[in-house]
Amino acid sequence: MLAQELIRRKRDGGTLSAEEIGFFVKGLTDESVSNEQISALAMAVFFRGLSLDERVALTLSMRDSGTVLDWSDLDAPVVDKHSTGGVGDNVSLMLAPALAACGAAVPMISGRGLGHTGGTLDKFDAVPGYATQPDNALFRKVVREAGCAVIGQTGDLAPADKRFYAIRDVTGTVESLDLITASILSKKLAAGLGSLVLDVKWGTGAFMATQDEARALAESLVTVANGAGCRTTALLTDMNEPLASAAGNAVEVKNAVDFLTGREIDNRLFDVTVALGAEVLATAGLAEDTDAGSRMMRNAFESGAAAERFARMVAGLGGPADFIERADSYLAKAPVERAIYPDRPGTVVGVDTRAVGVAVIELGGGRRVSSDRIDPSVGFTHLAGVGHMVDTDSPFAIVHAADEAAAARAGAALKAAYRLGSPADIDDLPVVSERIGIPG
Repeated sequence: MLAQELIRRKRDGGTLSAEEIGFFVKGLTDESVSNEQISALAMAVFFRGLSLDERVALTLSMRDSGTVLDWSDLDAPVVDKHSTGGVGDNVSLMLAPALAACGAAVPMISGRGLGHTGGTLDKFDAVPGYATQPDNALFRKVVREAGCAVIGQTGDLAPADKRFYAIRDVTGTVESLDLITASILSKKLAAGLGSLVLDVKWGTGAFMATQDEARALAESLVTVANGAGCRTTALLTDMNEPLASAAGNAVEVKNAVDFLTGREIDNRLFDVTVALGAEVLATAGLAEDTDAGSRMMRNAFESGAAAERFARMVAGLGGPADFIERADSYLAKAPVERAIYPDRPGTVVGVDTRAVGVAVIELGGGRRVSSDRIDPSVGFTHLAGVGHMVDTDSPFAIVHAADEAAAARAGAALKAAYRLGSPADIDDLPVVSERIGIPG
């Protein structure tokens, strides 16, 4: 089989068989196909696209390029969630333990921050002792005993995707919907899932700026995931303002602990978490329908069962046994905390959410380059949401910074990200705008 002949056929709009796609993926893994050939194929796919069968074949081949986890020894359905990324999006911290409390097993493979968006693993790195890269034996033990474990991708899960993404990143082909689909799903399906729910975000803080773009990605992901044998649905959710009232790492962990213990719950965050949980509980057969799933999720939070599972998971992965009771004493605190007030009073009518995420990075809460060390203590809390009144008594937020100069820069950036007006100027957007169900 000649790589250049397959590239030529795809360049001219032809179709590749599963065997031919498998040849390319094997070449990605063992480097028998060159970077130039892989980049040429990526560009051909970018312009010509892939059929459904080709997308499924690419996803499965990349999934099978490394270890595929087997959870057949568990009695519980194996489920997970994937988010396309946002700001103040700490849903996984509450969702995984709530699903475990509802009878699911949740081996959640999560990632670091990407661009302006926060990463689940970066948040858990703020918890002292928590092992985000445990060995397989500990991972399985914690899933079995706590019902959930949130960890990072290991090198042997979908290794072909790592090389393919690096090539796409420098050849202008990252935005291919077909290749995004295979990249996301190959890693998720390698975790051995039976059911998956996708949180596809759109808006000023999302990679998909419009609802139409988010819908196109959601439909591609749902169709391919189901074609690959994983029962999957998706929700389109609003990212035109931070989802939680905190953005950062330690501050988002504290926000999650407050949510789980009922001390303070952000309404939009609650709605998205419950909706995602209801979807996957229904899809996995643990709930009769999403209404029943919603009730189960609410009960998991209100009864304290989700908090108890979270505590078990944290302790099982090396964190403090009393973390949920004493989170304040374990989480790093920034030396400087300052309220950010508006120049004039008004109602928040819009937020450049990406700019909020960038401000967190500038504080040191994210990476400019991959080698950067993250300061877990910095970020924003008490972020004002759309519809909130801000004035000399009610700030935009509280900034947590390493020094006064950093706090001043972050304060200026945050003020610039907010748009004030009258309540009549507000677009009343539902936090969950659309559902993409299982095809057929």
